[in-house]
Parts: sequence; C-alpha cells; structure tokens
Amino acid sequence: MPGKLYGIGVGPGDPELLTLKAVRIIRECGVIFVPGEDYQDSVAYQIARQAVPEMERKTVIGVSVPMTRNKAERAAAHRQAAGQIFPWLDKGYEAGFLNLGDVTIYASYLYIHRLAVAQGYEAELVNGVPSFCAAAARLGTGLVEDAQQLHILPQPQQIREGLSLPGTRVIMKMGKNTGQVKLWLKESGQKIRMVERCGMQGEKVYHSADEIPEDASYYSLLIVGEQGQDDQ
Repeated sequence: MPGKLYGIGVGPGDPELLTLKAVRIIRECGVIFVPGEDYQDSVAYQIARQAVPEMERKTVIGVSVPMTRNKAERAAAHRQAAGQIFPWLDKGYEAGFLNLGDVTIYASYLYIHRLAVAQGYEAELVNGVPSFCAAAARLGTGLVEDAQQLHILPQPQQIREGLSLPGTRVIMKMGKNTGQVKLWLKESGQKIRMVERCGMQGEKVYHSADEIPEDASYYSLLIVGEQGQDDQ
C-alpha cells in the first residue's frame, strides 16, 4: 500500500509553538522533506529539529520550492518536488513535508498537496501557528475583537489600497518593496508595529514606520490599524 503524505506546519520560529500533533507525526514519519536544496539550511528544518531532536537520525531530503511569482516556473518546481516525494510514498513510506507557519496560509506545500491528491495519494494537512498570530502575541495585543475585520495583504500592489480597509491589516512579504511600503504607511498616519524574525534568533520589534530598516528580513510582518481595544 502507498504511504501517506503529511504537510506539517511548524509555526513561525519558536520551536515551542509546534503542536503536539506535529511533533507526533514528525516522529512517526519515515522520511521528512523540507523546502530548500540543502535541508540543513532550511529554516523549517531548524525549527522542527529543536522540538524533535531525533529528526537528525531520520532520512531528511531538501526539495527546491523557489519563491517566485512566475506561475510557470513555480508549477514546474512543484512538479519536480512531487517527483522526488511520490516514489517514497510508492514504497510505503509515511512522509512529512515541513512548512513554515500554517500549511493553509500562503504555503508552498499546498501546491504539492493538490498534486498528491490528484494522483490518488492519501494526504493530510497538519496545522501550525500562523506568523501573524504569533506576532500579535509577541506585541501583547489582539488582532481583532468585537466586529473588527482582519485583512491579510501579501503582495506589494495590494498594500496601498488595502491601507484604507477597515479593521486590522496584516502586511506580509514586503521584500524589496520595504521603502515604498514605509512611505505609504507614513502617508496613512496609522498606528503600525512590526515584528522581524518572530520567535527566531535576531528577533526585533519596531513601533513606527520610521524605525523599520530598508533591509528588513523576509521574515517580517506588519500589523496596521485598529488591533485590540488596549491600543485605542
């Protein structure tokens, strides 16, 4: 019988935020796949290894899942990754694929999950703590309450218009557009806070647009707007 594939959310950075279920399934899997050609450089692997040290004795394989907005290149990379994973399932292995944060939110694994299901393999999503939830906790605030709305803005072209939306806005994946985003934030005059590398080594917290560095890490997340009533 073919093995089962698990997409495992490892949370945003703090290994103590791995769920009990994630830890159990990692321990039970015969092979672990991680994003990145060199698995030891994978952030997801480094997080999970701290919570499950015995993973160092497992078969761990790095797969290339490039962060590109080119849909053709992305699809080709996911097909190639699936080509590395599926033979292990055919041999009857239970396989886990580690993914930062939660596997249902802008997750690289989701594309591979769909390919696996389409090929008739059994596959399961194992939730992890989302980065924006962890960042809000780090800031000591709620994201929304009462009837407030929550909006997640993952693309630079969405941000300027998104700043006029009601409620709390979460800005992710600014990348090379940090400078422009800072200008939009200053123009909006809204309360902002940012957590860089939340739960990881080198974590930093910023309390205004002026404080945000132009070379902020890819692992940076902005919370803009209403948030909890403690911030009013």
